Amino acid sequence: MSVSRFARRIASPKKAITTAAMAAATAGLVLTAAPAQAATTNSSAQAKAIAHKMIPNAAQYNAFSKIVEHESGWDVNATNSSSGAYGLVQALPGSKMASAGSDWKTNAKTQIKWGLDYMNSRYGSPTAAWAFWQANGWY
Repeated sequence: MSVSRFARRIASPKKAITTAAMAAATAGLVLTAAPAQAATTNSSAQAKAIAHKMIPNAAQYNAFSKIVEHESGWDVNATNSSSGAYGLVQALPGSKMASAGSDWKTNAKTQIKWGLDYMNSRYGSPTAAWAFWQANGWY
């Protein structure tokens, strides 16, 4: 393969991208790079390990874990068919978790962060959220 032929092969995708960007700009659109996404975490064992790191206090972790076990069984993709609540902590609507990260649909760490923030802001701690859950069957 000649150098010029090789150079043309490399230049073609760049030219196509440049052409698309120019067309988008002409139409008033802005092309941006998508943010990097964290790895999807689907296994309950991985989610539990992440939660352990994020919640080092044993009592707080145990309370958080009990809520998550009851709400989703540690299934990152759990969806309540009647309410639409989603994820480990069954946020309603699930899109609320976007405040913790754009990967909220698939990333256990993002869902745990959001759930922990929710429990701390609404109840004061996961143990207080668990006490409420025990008294009411929801939190």
